Formats: sequence, C-alpha cells, structure tokens
Amino acid sequence: MPSLMEALEARRADVLGQAERLREQIAALSEELSRAEERLARLQIARETVEEVLAAPCSPAPDTDAGEDAGGVAVALVKAEAELDVTVMSPEYREIIALFATSGAAMRCKEVCRHLGLGTEARHVEGMRSKLKRLVERGILAELSSGLFKADGRKQGW
Repeated sequence: MPSLMEALEARRADVLGQAERLREQIAALSEELSRAEERLARLQIARETVEEVLAAPCSPAPDTDAGEDAGGVAVALVKAEAELDVTVMSPEYREIIALFATSGAAMRCKEVCRHLGLGTEARHVEGMRSKLKRLVERGILAELSSGLFKADGRKQGW
C-alpha cells in the first residue's frame, strides 16, 4: 500500500504544479488582454475623432496649397478603409498619400522616391510608378500627363 500512496502523492504534486503554471499563464494572458483592450479603446476614440473632424465643414487655410487635396485624400482614405482596401491602407501607400496630401504639388516618380528617401534607380522608380498607378485607379491620385502625378479625388466625389 505505501507505494500506491506515494504514487498518488506524486501525481497530486504534478497536478498542483500544473495548476500553478496554468494560473501564471492566465495572469499573464489577462494582463496582455487588458493592454490590448486599452489599445482598442484608444483606437476607437481616434477613429471617432477623425470621423467627427471629417464630417465637420472646414475651409482650408488661405496659405495652404494642399488644403482641398489633403481633405479629399482623408475622405478617400476613410472610404478605402470602409471598403477594406488593404493596398491603400498599407504603411507604404499611406506614406505616399501623405506626401501628396501635404505637398499638393504634382510630382514624377523619381521625385516621389527622393522625397520618401528611396533610391532613384530604375527598380525603385518603376516600383513607385506601379504604386502611383494603383492610386490613380482608386481615384486618390491623378496622372496629369505621362508620369506626372498629383492628389485628385474626382473619382471619390471630392
């Protein structure tokens, strides 16, 4: 009988150890869940604020060339997000869109590459050209002439 009791005690100790490890994992996951929920709440507040700002009528600053384009680009971004357009929502495209929205100027591919700190070799320029063409297809940019791009939202209705 003593060996049976020792075996039961050994199993009990194993299960107690397992239960303690699970409690620690639950505590760590609960903490991680709390952080994630906090980030979600902040993102929701930011989204509501952006929607509120975009819904309010505003006039561009008199000395801002990109005022109308920047507002339109924001509307296009909200629309792209609503349509779950992952291309436009990617960080690379956001950086390109922000450049056009803030500058308000028409630019060529090589110039865009230079502004974004990319190389100006043919592979970079051609890669940028394809990204800019995608943005033209989505109505965020317009191709004024061959290879000359500018923020434009006519297809978006702004």
